[in-house]
Amino acid sequence: MGFLSLLKVASMPIVEVLIISVLGAFMATDYLKLLPSDARRYMNKIVFVAFTPSLVFASLAKTVSLDDIISWWFMPVNIGVTFLVGGFFGWVAVKILKPEPYLEGLIIAMCSSGNLGNILLIIIPAICKENGNPFGDKNVCSSVGLSYVSFSMALGAFYIWTYTYHLIRSAGTKYEVAAEECRKEANKDVETDEKSLLLHGAKNVPTTSIVHNIQKSTKIELTHNAARWSKIMGIFHQLREELLSPPILAAVIGFIFGAVKWLHNLIIGENAPFRVINSSIELLGDGTIPCITLILGGNLTQGLRKAKLNIGIVIAVILVRYIILPIVGVGVVQAASRLGFLPDDPLFHFVLMIQFTLPPAMNIGTMTQLFDVAQEECSVLFLWTYLVATLALTAWSTLFMWILT
Repeated sequence: MGFLSLLKVASMPIVEVLIISVLGAFMATDYLKLLPSDARRYMNKIVFVAFTPSLVFASLAKTVSLDDIISWWFMPVNIGVTFLVGGFFGWVAVKILKPEPYLEGLIIAMCSSGNLGNILLIIIPAICKENGNPFGDKNVCSSVGLSYVSFSMALGAFYIWTYTYHLIRSAGTKYEVAAEECRKEANKDVETDEKSLLLHGAKNVPTTSIVHNIQKSTKIELTHNAARWSKIMGIFHQLREELLSPPILAAVIGFIFGAVKWLHNLIIGENAPFRVINSSIELLGDGTIPCITLILGGNLTQGLRKAKLNIGIVIAVILVRYIILPIVGVGVVQAASRLGFLPDDPLFHFVLMIQFTLPPAMNIGTMTQLFDVAQEECSVLFLWTYLVATLALTAWSTLFMWILT
């Protein structure tokens, strides 16, 4: 498989995302006014509640069985490593660059959460259909590859809607706190009387500040135990909410229907009595990627004008996603293979390596819209990372296939 053929295959999903994003940006302009901010917000909620869960459930229930889950046990470990390594280097980038507090979670999420769904759904079957691919028969390769990708997508949804969801939610909380402090400061400045400042004099201001801090510290000490208990309960409550989010519930139910044969036969297959249910769910799931990408494009129109990103943040995310993570991925997969942890299938090894090389997950945009935080910055990061992904995916895919053959 030549470099130009691989370039075409690897760039197709990226180009599709960019084309639909441009359409979304055009629809959000004042010329058409089809995707204003309110429309994007409501559309995003539909994606969160209906489209994404449908896509996750359909992919799992149809292609993943109990035997597959057992034999592919290393894949959840592999994806966990991508999140762990990406999150660590994202945290390092945050400490070095010191962005606004509400951007910290977004940067870590961009570095750790890869697009384990639609990119793989296009790349793997396309590579399998090419003459001279190193993974054997075209039809067998495509069928097995679809199972790998579906399992990857479902696992990715679990990680993204727990770990990444928590990061973006925390970023939203930080943004609300910062906004509230700004409002309080503004009100304090307005209420401050010029005459009182002259009467008290500048020398009294530090003393007042010190007294205020002492009183504040005393109150904190008195309520420390209660606050700690409240914080613990808050963490459990937040974790429960994240685990009960629609995509995670859909993943769990999809695993059950895929693993339990009689449930699988109820809705999957030409002779399934309730196959219309699965067909309807698949129809809903097909709308996930187009809707997310249109919202991304709509946010991009504002992001190019309002986003508070310096070039260092963009470069850091690109370095983590396309340099550091792929190098780590080669080492992890090769080590796991030599230790006998992986099935003897080069396509499975290839999918594991590709998981370290993907652009950021599109669902991050859904989350920023849900919590109304850093949508513009998110869209700008998406733009640059997906542009670079065209060449990065091609180069690394070529190297991975060379390693495996």
